[in-house]
Amino acid sequence: MKVSEDEAISALQDIAGWKLKDEKWIECRFRFQEFMSGVQFVNKIADVAESMDHHPFISIQYKVVTLSLTSWNERGLTPLDFEAAMKYNEIYNDMN
Repeated sequence: MKVSEDEAISALQDIAGWKLKDEKWIECRFRFQEFMSGVQFVNKIADVAESMDHHPFISIQYKVVTLSLTSWNERGLTPLDFEAAMKYNEIYNDMN
């Protein structure tokens, strides 16, 4: 079920680093000390995304990995996006 903009803003208060983008996306940038650490992070993200059957847009720019989430079927954000964001933050925190 699609969440409202107010619900999205409220949910993001509990998820460090993620920001609402264009009302239909949430996005976060993760910084790493080295390029290969970012690649390892992306590999872990890919495993979680596959298990959830919910895949982020991923951009690797040298030592910065940007993840963007939306739910295509709902044409906006759903609780699944916020659940994934929390899992991705846990992976990042475990790596650092």
